[in-house]
Amino acid sequence: MELLANLSIGIEAAFTPLNLLYCLGGVFVGTLIGVLPGLGPTATIAMLLPVTFGLPPVSALIMLAGIYYGAQYGGSTTAILINLPGESSSVVTALDGYQMARQGRAGLALSTAALGSFFAGTVATFLLALFAPPLAEIALKFGPAEYFSLMVMGLVASVVLAHGSLIKAIAMILLGLLLGLVGTDVTSGTPRFTFDIPELADGINFVIVAMGMFGLGEIIRNLENEETRDVFSRKITGLLPTWKDIKSITAPVLRGTALGSALGILPGGGAMLSSFAAYSLEKKISKNSKNFGKGAIEGVAAPESANNAGAQTSFIPMLTLGIPSNPVMALMIGAMIIQGIQPGPQVMTEQPGLFWGIIVSMWVGNFFLVVLNLPMIGLWVRMLTVPYHLLYPAILVFCAIGVFSLNNSTFDVYLMALFGILGYVLSKLDCEPAPLLLGFILGPMMEEYLRRAMVLSRGDPMVFVERPISATMLGLALIGLIVVLLPSIRKKREEAFTEEG
Repeated sequence: MELLANLSIGIEAAFTPLNLLYCLGGVFVGTLIGVLPGLGPTATIAMLLPVTFGLPPVSALIMLAGIYYGAQYGGSTTAILINLPGESSSVVTALDGYQMARQGRAGLALSTAALGSFFAGTVATFLLALFAPPLAEIALKFGPAEYFSLMVMGLVASVVLAHGSLIKAIAMILLGLLLGLVGTDVTSGTPRFTFDIPELADGINFVIVAMGMFGLGEIIRNLENEETRDVFSRKITGLLPTWKDIKSITAPVLRGTALGSALGILPGGGAMLSSFAAYSLEKKISKNSKNFGKGAIEGVAAPESANNAGAQTSFIPMLTLGIPSNPVMALMIGAMIIQGIQPGPQVMTEQPGLFWGIIVSMWVGNFFLVVLNLPMIGLWVRMLTVPYHLLYPAILVFCAIGVFSLNNSTFDVYLMALFGILGYVLSKLDCEPAPLLLGFILGPMMEEYLRRAMVLSRGDPMVFVERPISATMLGLALIGLIVVLLPSIRKKREEAFTEEG
């Protein structure tokens, strides 16, 4: 009964004309940037953060959430039609989806992706509604020591689940933590790492880092590797699956949904890890594993269900604990802070309309995605013909205006350009920028909880291992690091990263 009462609060918040419009706008923009290779949800949400200043908190977060899960859907369209995944999580969909398109079954592949995504998104949102309240209740019992240990575990998990070199992933987190400490120390009022630059006295704005690293950095990378797109020009028919097709995809969709829902909660997991894991699972257990890579419908159904489920359950740690599980969730936390909302378990009790409004809006958004996208496939195909060299100047101007509007400061624009160059250099060095962003977001919060815990324990560091929950989380973090340091695991990570690169 309590769940129904909470959902009614969410329905009241989400079903206002304004919020329905922002939800529709969010999933439309999400699909668009998913379709256009070179633009991802991270870069887009980073660019749109300044726009959210003037919006009500519920509307802003509903729109940003819609962009995220809409992009998971849009990425599959290009993966199927032109073998060019618009999103990293759609890489696996391209393996069989594109082969289906070449065999004249593009309509079936697209409808399979749409129906799988819709089912998975609906189920994952229900799980979010079901498990978020008890998690938030547990989190309300956390003290400063538990919060510090939880954040350490979150950062370690993002290292464990990141690709490539372990040393580089740890270096990115440490760099993010250092950047988060720039500014004036709240306790003593002493400037730190400001290099006598007055504009840095208040610290580096999160929006500047996000737009530089993901917006400008992405532009530079795409200009260097602008790909020629072989646009699918044949008429797309056969959108409705037959009864035989439905029977073929039912089990893969269910397995993909379950796997994606579980992996989406893990820090660093989310949509990408879910889609890869679901594809691997289907290939192992399928009786027709030889067909995978040659146009197997299960190879589209499972990863598409998994990435949508993973995208939506990744909201659970963000909404209940204030811990981002991936870069997009870090941006969502940034948006909450911009709106003056302190992320964490208290959001559910202090802002029930916001909390439940976002959850209900995901059901609405999933419905909009199916209704919008299948009839608009022709438009998405035409969008693919727009050359990137015509798109990037508009993106560049939008980034500059957005950052300048923060404080009406040209210094912020120069700083964004500096982070753009840094983002490009890091990509050249095979360093993932995502752990840096997580470190930047969590750094100031970790410092605050560390200080509080030390003050309450009168300077005794044993408080972190004497409290059972805190000790358990630090233990899990340590086990994660030990596992990933094993030579065989480390070698596999670096080989997988080399193959993807």
